[in-house]
Amino acid sequence: MQNKGLVRLFAVLFGLVCIYQLSYTYIAYTKEKEAEAYAKQQYPDNVENYSKFRETAERIYLDSIGKEEIFAGITYNVAKDKELNKGLDLKGGINVILQISVKDILSGLANKSKDPSFNQALLATDEAQKDSQNTYLEDFFTEFDKIPDAKLASPDIFANKNLSDDITYDMTNEQVKPILKRKIDESVTSAFEVLRKRIDKFGVTQPNIQRLGESGRILVELPGAKDIERVKSLVTSTAQLEFWDVYKSEEILSFLFAANNLLKEQVDTVEKDEIEVEEVSEKVTDSIQLDSTKTDADAAINDLLEDAEDSTNLETEVNPLFDLIAGQGRQGGPVVVSVEKKNAEQFMAYLNDPKVRALLPVEQRFVKFAWGKPVKDSEILDLYAIKGNRDNDPELSGGVITDARQEYNQVGIVTVTMQMDGKGAKKWEEMTGKAFSQRSQIAIVLDDVVYSAPGVTTGAISGGRSEITGDFTIEEGQDLANVLRAGKLPASADIIQSEVVGPSLGQEAIDSGVMSFAIALVLILIWMIFYYGKAGAFADIALVVNILFIFGVLAGLKAVLTLPGIAGIVLTIGMSVDANVLIFERIREELSKGKSQADAIKDGFSNALSSILDANITTGLTGLILLLIGTGPIKGFATTLLIGILTSLFTAIFITRLFIDGYGKNGKELAFSTGMTKNLFKNVNIDFLKKRKVSYAISGVLILVGLGSLFTQGLDYGVDFVGGRTYTVRFAKDVVPTTVEKDLVAVFESAQAKTLGANNQLKITTKYKVEETGEDIDSEISNKLYTALKPYLTDGLTYEEFANGDEDKQVGIMSSMKVGPTIADDIKQAAFWSVLGSLIVVFLYILLRFRKWQFSLGAVAAVFHDVLVVLGVFSLTYKFMPFNMEIDQAFIAAILTVIGYSLNDTVVVFDRIREFFKENTGRVLNRNVNDALNSTLSRTLNTSLTTLLVLIAIFVFAVPLRGFMFSLIIGVIIGTYSSLFIATPIMYDTVSKVGLKTKEKETIEE
Repeated sequence: MQNKGLVRLFAVLFGLVCIYQLSYTYIAYTKEKEAEAYAKQQYPDNVENYSKFRETAERIYLDSIGKEEIFAGITYNVAKDKELNKGLDLKGGINVILQISVKDILSGLANKSKDPSFNQALLATDEAQKDSQNTYLEDFFTEFDKIPDAKLASPDIFANKNLSDDITYDMTNEQVKPILKRKIDESVTSAFEVLRKRIDKFGVTQPNIQRLGESGRILVELPGAKDIERVKSLVTSTAQLEFWDVYKSEEILSFLFAANNLLKEQVDTVEKDEIEVEEVSEKVTDSIQLDSTKTDADAAINDLLEDAEDSTNLETEVNPLFDLIAGQGRQGGPVVVSVEKKNAEQFMAYLNDPKVRALLPVEQRFVKFAWGKPVKDSEILDLYAIKGNRDNDPELSGGVITDARQEYNQVGIVTVTMQMDGKGAKKWEEMTGKAFSQRSQIAIVLDDVVYSAPGVTTGAISGGRSEITGDFTIEEGQDLANVLRAGKLPASADIIQSEVVGPSLGQEAIDSGVMSFAIALVLILIWMIFYYGKAGAFADIALVVNILFIFGVLAGLKAVLTLPGIAGIVLTIGMSVDANVLIFERIREELSKGKSQADAIKDGFSNALSSILDANITTGLTGLILLLIGTGPIKGFATTLLIGILTSLFTAIFITRLFIDGYGKNGKELAFSTGMTKNLFKNVNIDFLKKRKVSYAISGVLILVGLGSLFTQGLDYGVDFVGGRTYTVRFAKDVVPTTVEKDLVAVFESAQAKTLGANNQLKITTKYKVEETGEDIDSEISNKLYTALKPYLTDGLTYEEFANGDEDKQVGIMSSMKVGPTIADDIKQAAFWSVLGSLIVVFLYILLRFRKWQFSLGAVAAVFHDVLVVLGVFSLTYKFMPFNMEIDQAFIAAILTVIGYSLNDTVVVFDRIREFFKENTGRVLNRNVNDALNSTLSRTLNTSLTTLLVLIAIFVFAVPLRGFMFSLIIGVIIGTYSSLFIATPIMYDTVSKVGLKTKEKETIEE
């Protein structure tokens, strides 16, 4: 090897850089352990809700030492910022994909146009999007073009005053489209920036936010975030802040009576002797006349409620509206009535019924009814009547806010203060002056919820300063101030995919990942020494260096380490041994030819290089495709796999060579085997080609049985591919999944429950309301889940403890995932193209390297064979296997890894066959092929065994990855088989019968 000194210098410097990068992780880890110990000392296990207190104590401790120098100018804050990032599955937190509503943006650009063509196109686009791979805007253009004579540049659509600088009425549709595309992109960019500003102030370390193509989707990942509901509210709130005048409660009273009377006419009543319907009507009418003369509005409304209550006690009387009222407003106050949360939807539906709204006086015809902000631990909502207008434009909007802060008022209540710009300050002064003179209130409305409706007692307020109160916690006040400062989203944002992992489940994942990593590493180290002796020990040192390089590069690139990422590293360890195995086997061959040790080492490294490069490039190509199309954990798996391939090549080719050359430079003999393995596989002479018909028959049966199962009972598709919600729920005691599933089906109509790991943990999946989004839907489903599972939960476990996963009791929802049907369809398409793309790329690469299509055909046929067998095994066994065997994104990663591994094995064999062709041009083809297969048998079985040791270790200890590992185990076994009995025989049959020159054909005939 030339330039040994340069290689040695590079290896040392690169190793030092990796150690330096990882030192940040070590420093952050040690300080966090100190904080954890401090918190445990302050709040022992016998303290109620100790986990929450410990969390606060840890944060305070770390804040206090955050800027203190620890080593060489490094503080905890600096170390935390530069530590190795851990993904959601290792740290806990939330990962969501938000869909910014392009429909809302289009509607806004068109000034909420009522044009029939425009709205027809929107409706058609909504329908098309259900099974379309296009963006919303692309489908909108398609649907709009279908409408005869429809013009985007119509004055009633986009040629309006707001877009007059960009769009004129004489433009064609094709001229308008790129302008709209640019406007949509600007709006999504604006939404991205708004979300980024909110998240930056949220307080989690290493947040990740990125746009996903041109689909209007934004990925938000917050590792370590624990208050999931708070996060969801933060990222979905549009922050549409508005200031409105409101009606006093007594001003709406007459309308409520009239509405109730109208609704009563639509309800059948049962007559009773004690009282007639006419008498109740007269009594209510008299009450209206009497109360209208009273000066005490509270008394008037109180009489109203008493009458309503009396009437509900009579079976002859039903008051649809009054029966839902739970409380009354105060005289001169803005709260009209109070209603229980469970009745709020029905009450609002009554008020917004067109026939009911027709009863409103002319001066109130534009009234908007809105609920107040829910009070914590209360089941009551207050109703407000806002003074709307024809255009539904508020007198003042949140666009004038320049700053907002969470503060405390004079009595210590949490408030949010806002500062307006000059224009806003002037308008605010007018509004408050008017409210003062009329003794009325101003409603502060955020996203159609009234946060407060204060009166003005000191005259017009100048300076543009205002305040929001609303029974806030400190965190709620901080979040509200945060979103007001960041500004409003340009359109609604719906969570179409989400994944939530509790911190305790994340820690368990780390523990299982480290355990599998350690065991796999020990097994590999022992095996290499057992098989290759001292040379194996040198390979082990190179392997340890390789691990250091992988983690150092991950830390330096600020890549995210996930549980599949750890699996990728462990798998890389198994596969990186392959390079050393190839080298050592070639050296052993050269030594058996009688060459000196120095020459054998030189030729062994040189001859193995081609196979090593081809094998790693084919695996790398599949990893690259995974990196390009994968998301979240899959991308983490691909990242570590690719980094591992590069570092493995360097350490196997250069680091191992340095040790071997250094050991032998003084004439020391280095045996590349031990006494037990010296003659293993040495004189093997198996006629593989003679057995090809048997192998074809065996594979044919496997594939036919698998296809039969695929067509009859199919596969167990995960929510990634079909949409739905899945929850990992842990119970205090063991549960029977079939029993639990029956109770779940009774609530959700369709649901599945499977044991995940221990018998006290279930993975629950449901498609209930899969097409609906919003926090209210998520809350409804988790409430139903809590109700269905209550018989199996710990006594006294509240809904909040269940929904957030009780850290003290280690029960409840430990993780959850939601995938909307649209994105599930996208994931399916991406999975299909990733597999197909990898096959095409590999086919072309092998064609380029071997210059014969027969080699490519054999390799791709073997890969198809392996994929079909793995799918068939999953279809046949998923119903009775004691672990999760869903077909999801992780499974696609496994399939691509199987493809890479199978190709790796096949390429090594083909490379040896090509070498034998060149060395033995006069020998018959089948002998060359058989000799090549026999010569690589030691390497093939060695690599397969070491890889299987790694996979089995992960399978045993990493419970969440068992399905993933099972597919890889099957893939490695079947991939080894196919490289010997499928790829090579197919190549042989097509070469011998189809595609050789005349001179080459003569060598085929025996």
